Amino acid sequence: MRNASPSFLHTLPGRARALCPAALTLTVALTACPVGATSGLPTLDDPHLPVVPRTASEAARISKVTAPTTDFTKAERFESNPAGAATVRVHANGDAFSQPSANIGFDGELTFKVGDGLFRKIWVSSPSSTRASDGLGPLYNARSCQRCHLKDGRGHPPEGADDGATSMFLRISVPGTEADRIAEIEDYIATRPDPTYGLQLQEFSNAGHKAEYQLEITYEPVEVALSDGETATLRKPTYRAVNLGYGPLDPNAMLSPRVAPQMIGLGLLEAIPAADILAGADPDDQDGDGISGRPNVVWSKEFDRPMLGRFGLKAGAPTIRHQSAAAFSGDIGISSPLFPDAWGECTAAEPDCRRAAHGADGGEANTEIDQQGLDLVTFYSRNLAVPARRDPEDPTVLHGKQVFYDTGCVSCHTPKFVTHRLEGTVAQSFQLIWPYTDLLLHDMGEGLADHRPEARATGTEWRTPPLWGIGMTETVSGHSYFLHDGRARSLLEAILWHGGEAEPMRDTVRDMPKSDRDALIRYLESL
Repeated sequence: MRNASPSFLHTLPGRARALCPAALTLTVALTACPVGATSGLPTLDDPHLPVVPRTASEAARISKVTAPTTDFTKAERFESNPAGAATVRVHANGDAFSQPSANIGFDGELTFKVGDGLFRKIWVSSPSSTRASDGLGPLYNARSCQRCHLKDGRGHPPEGADDGATSMFLRISVPGTEADRIAEIEDYIATRPDPTYGLQLQEFSNAGHKAEYQLEITYEPVEVALSDGETATLRKPTYRAVNLGYGPLDPNAMLSPRVAPQMIGLGLLEAIPAADILAGADPDDQDGDGISGRPNVVWSKEFDRPMLGRFGLKAGAPTIRHQSAAAFSGDIGISSPLFPDAWGECTAAEPDCRRAAHGADGGEANTEIDQQGLDLVTFYSRNLAVPARRDPEDPTVLHGKQVFYDTGCVSCHTPKFVTHRLEGTVAQSFQLIWPYTDLLLHDMGEGLADHRPEARATGTEWRTPPLWGIGMTETVSGHSYFLHDGRARSLLEAILWHGGEAEPMRDTVRDMPKSDRDALIRYLESL
């Protein structure tokens, strides 16, 4: 094994060197970093991808092209195409996030459109004459995938829903015991479903069944003084589950509000090498920069092993297929090969729900959506395209970019990655992408805490959300509500809610001249 050159090692992030101090060889740096040797975690690689290993020359090129820029006088090369060759031109309307990746070809577009049909499909209760579409519920939060991810964008908190329907719900769990831990995953936090309500509260039900709850939200205004005489008013939410249909919650129940995130670029995030994500982790802050990103590690139902979590607000799902199947089960009550229970989230404390007719009754399939259907929805979700950047050469945007870098936002919102080279998978293979996320967990402080753990994620940790496309949220979704629960009504409010590891960056934004703050927001709007 040939050692990496000193110049290459110098370009590795400090957190990568902290994570694998005794393994600084080129091969280790570019494949799965042997985390288990230093932190007790299992080796984390990419069993879901047909990976072609990188060569030494490719590694050197990647290291150079993904290094943070120091020149803010012009846009970087390829910056206008945040998804590489998969980038699509901007549609200045509500369909901006619903385009197929530009490089999937004619056959890929046909598959994408079929998957789109399943993503939009309205499911109905069983028994029904529409056998291919029955199986809804009996308890559910939505009747289709599209109902939560409207136009493939962010979901609607209550005040963002012009039709009175929202795509917000409450996750729920209770503290577990040692028997609930996954021994293979260090620092796994033992939790278990609420004995009555499971892992997710459902707001709707089929005829003859009671819904589980209604969501009640109240807001308390919080004034924040900004520089140059400006003032911002934040909203501190309180959530309550009321009108409980099946008795009281467990006294130790932990609730977490969730709004569905946007869907673009998921396949590219899935194709980032696990080693490159792990290279940004520094759980003990050994480099002293105040940022302690940690990987979430979750159990894969597909591969029956621990994997790196990438998807969901706390990185609780390792792959798009896993995330899609979990949403079918929890949100719609639709069984799949990965989550085969026909009753979805119904617990043993809800026996009528478990005994109800389901969509697999009497048919050839054992589940309400079969493997082919799940694969089609996965393909669709994997290939929702990222729109091109707007105005990357604009002087105000360039100034805002420098503010973004100088403030330290890139410590978590990592601008660039290069995806794996993949055998037979063109759209996501070897692309320079600009997602602005490290896909790691960060402590965001008490202000954003939900106090509900998920795998290794604590009650104050959240996965860094990707920022690509964030400036088109209002165009696509009809609102500008951000963060995991939609409490922030603007990008500035979202920044001002940052705490914990991001508190110094938040304070810098609060105290900087108004012109710098405005330029920062203008830059984010260009992404």
